[in-house]
Amino acid sequence: MTTLHELDPVEAKISARDVSVYYGEKRALDEVSIDIPTEYVTAFIGPSGCGKSTFLRTLNRMNDTIAGARVEGEIRLDGEDIYRSGMDVVQLRARVGMVFQKPNPFPKSIYENVAYGPRIHGLAAGKGELDGIVERSLKRAGLWDEVKDRLADSGTALSGGQQQRLCIARAIAVDPEVILMDEPCSALDPIATARIEELIGELKGRYAIVIVTHSMQQAARVSQRTAFFHLGKMVEYGKTSDIFTNPREERTKDYITGRYG
Repeated sequence: MTTLHELDPVEAKISARDVSVYYGEKRALDEVSIDIPTEYVTAFIGPSGCGKSTFLRTLNRMNDTIAGARVEGEIRLDGEDIYRSGMDVVQLRARVGMVFQKPNPFPKSIYENVAYGPRIHGLAAGKGELDGIVERSLKRAGLWDEVKDRLADSGTALSGGQQQRLCIARAIAVDPEVILMDEPCSALDPIATARIEELIGELKGRYAIVIVTHSMQQAARVSQRTAFFHLGKMVEYGKTSDIFTNPREERTKDYITGRYG
């Protein structure tokens, strides 16, 4: 049973109901139900192997790429079932972008990293429009001033923190509605981490943002909603301030006070 705290009524961008995930015979996630709004940043916290990244990957069908993975239950994006047959998964992943734990820029120029998605999705009528999308995306990702004079340089030549912001620019270039972030700062130093957290704050409300993080301090800093996962179940979900200061479940309290993790 999941404990749900009292929440302001906001419209769900993504609505999940009774979502279970199996890898072969093993159940990795057990009947998770949650509504994710655009207005807030939602954090998933919990110990390693608790199912939070598995659940994150169900939200844009990344689990489809894993042999033997099976998803049960229902996930709707703006009311549309994303697991229905005939769903265009490429289109879905343009609407629900993802930023991974380890920065993974393409081995292409900075410009091409950002232009790639808009080009394949036909979002720009010509070079001028594409230039505009690249500039706007890099500005939103807080990277433009650092790279505007070297757009032809390889994206892989940037520092780790810059590479992660380039990956965020790449994700937002196709004008997504949701951005999923799977521990986006775990490979970064504290200064680069602070920059990404600042960026999440700037993007809040423009996109529905979901972040998986091992750092409770980070969840407390960047999110307004927090879900605590443990052993494949979502134990508790509510306002971040409530989860951290007044958790109702013993397991949540134990995790937050550092009794296990």
